[in-house]
Amino acid sequence: MLQNYIVDHIGIAVSNLDKSIERYYDDLGFVLHSRETLSHLEVEVAFLALPNTKLELIMPTPGSSNPIVKFLSEQGEGLHHICYEVTDIRAELASLKSKGYRLIDEEPRPGANGSIIAFIHPTSVSGHVLTELCEYP
Repeated sequence: MLQNYIVDHIGIAVSNLDKSIERYYDDLGFVLHSRETLSHLEVEVAFLALPNTKLELIMPTPGSSNPIVKFLSEQGEGLHHICYEVTDIRAELASLKSKGYRLIDEEPRPGANGSIIAFIHPTSVSGHVLTELCEYP
């Protein structure tokens, strides 16, 4: 149920994580919250925070062939997804599937910061909005 969702972060695809962190940290005043490599997703991510929001900067690891590589080659750096935190991701996925939503992930998978995540196909959410759900332990 949408009333159970809160915006967790906004994902931005980048080609150079260090330069992007520097830009958001030095120029815009974001605080580096965490940085990690997610080998199973072939990405390196950094979460930057302001008091009321987080950004997830996402860079493909060298030699990867994941969707971020395709996104960057077709669209360049920019907004990749919006992520909503939920308390029961499996129940949310089942509810969305029963309503006809096209799910990229029918089952959650490991995400950053100890979360589990799942994506909803953009065609189910206004055509161009890749939507991520996340649940924290």
